[in-house]
Amino acid sequence: MAQSTAASAPTRGHPKGLYLLFTTEMWERMSYYGMRALLVLYMVGATDKGGFGWSQADALRIYGLYTGLVYATPVLGGFLADRYLGQRLSVTLGGILMMLGQFVLAMPGNSETLFFAGLGLLVVGNGFFKPNISTMVGGLYAPGDPRRDGAFTIFYIGINVGAFLASAVCGTLGEKFGWMYGFGSAGVGMGLGVLVFLAFGKRLLGDVGLAPKPVEHKASVAAAPAQALTRQEWDRVIVILVLALFVVFFWAAFEQAGGLMNLYTDAKVDRNVFGFEVPTTWMQAVNPLFIMLLGPIFAEMWTGLGRKSKDPSIPAKMAMGLLLLSFGFVFMLGASKQSEAAGGKAALMWVVAAYFFHTAGELCLSPVGLSMVTKLAPARFASLLMGVWFIANAVANYLAGLIGGYAEKLGEFDLFLAITVATAVAGVVLLAISPFLKRMMHGADETKPMAAEQPASEPQPKMA
Repeated sequence: MAQSTAASAPTRGHPKGLYLLFTTEMWERMSYYGMRALLVLYMVGATDKGGFGWSQADALRIYGLYTGLVYATPVLGGFLADRYLGQRLSVTLGGILMMLGQFVLAMPGNSETLFFAGLGLLVVGNGFFKPNISTMVGGLYAPGDPRRDGAFTIFYIGINVGAFLASAVCGTLGEKFGWMYGFGSAGVGMGLGVLVFLAFGKRLLGDVGLAPKPVEHKASVAAAPAQALTRQEWDRVIVILVLALFVVFFWAAFEQAGGLMNLYTDAKVDRNVFGFEVPTTWMQAVNPLFIMLLGPIFAEMWTGLGRKSKDPSIPAKMAMGLLLLSFGFVFMLGASKQSEAAGGKAALMWVVAAYFFHTAGELCLSPVGLSMVTKLAPARFASLLMGVWFIANAVANYLAGLIGGYAEKLGEFDLFLAITVATAVAGVVLLAISPFLKRMMHGADETKPMAAEQPASEPQPKMA
């Protein structure tokens, strides 16, 4: 994948294409998190209220399998985009498939066939969408541009605006008026995302994300022997794979939010606030709300530190994320102790505090990880390696479902304690090896001084 004409020398501000990708991702995440907020509650819901009435363990197992597949299919989607389709067409195709999946889930009747067919469309659609929109964000910036980490944090805010809307709109409609309305509204959100992307993509993205030219493809095939990876490129790929292992620890713990923590909040947390019982699905909006509040702070912090050449290394940032996540689970220990003490319910603020530190950890790890892949991956394998990066999320999400299912055997306190210890140990180990990983990046994470007085870069029209 050749360097895009949209990527330019470091300047202040951000290209407008970033905000188009922000908006598109916002609507897609509304679709995904809308379904995510409802899925487990729908599966365990009483049959006379439109649910399936499945056990908690079965529901969490299916939830883990589904979310795992969601993050596994980007490998294929990334490969097809790099070789044939381009990122832009892949994003459009993925969005349409996910929209159809939500509408299938919204069909009336308690049909298991339709349920799994809808999930299947969402899985395949996400495979085309997820790695490619993230790769396009990186394509807007030249190598060494100090704005890149900040840009991914801004992009990440878009993800969480969508997640907030999902809980407020899809969660409320599904929980209060019927599951089909929740899923249907998620489909409408995805449709809006596709329309926005198609309407403004050509003007704001230039040639970022276009399919590879047939001539270039033939040339690359002919020159295949010359494209074995260099030692430097191998080192960088190894760093991606090593960091992916630690990401498994992070997301396996973090994704308890949609599974075990969701069910725990529903059954064992006092959600009454000034006489109003907060719907369980609304609690899924706490994390994206904190992202929206803290995201701009983190974006400016990373950009400011990069401008001064004081930015922590990528592995160090990710280690900080694991340690903050671990600290967040300490509050879940407090919640479970309180609810067990008198056989009652825990205070809502325990869960809110946990989400606050989980969010801070997420901002240190997730957008930084996306940015890292675009820095380290060889350009001709950018979307493929982004898909490989999401494999870590796939494994973690599957494990999250299995881990959450053990709460019925171990009890919430012991399970939360195990998660707290495991993520803390992973964070300490990653922090210890971060200098070695930084050396293996061969300067790919180093930033260049920013131009003082230049306008923000914009994609140039594609030349005939």
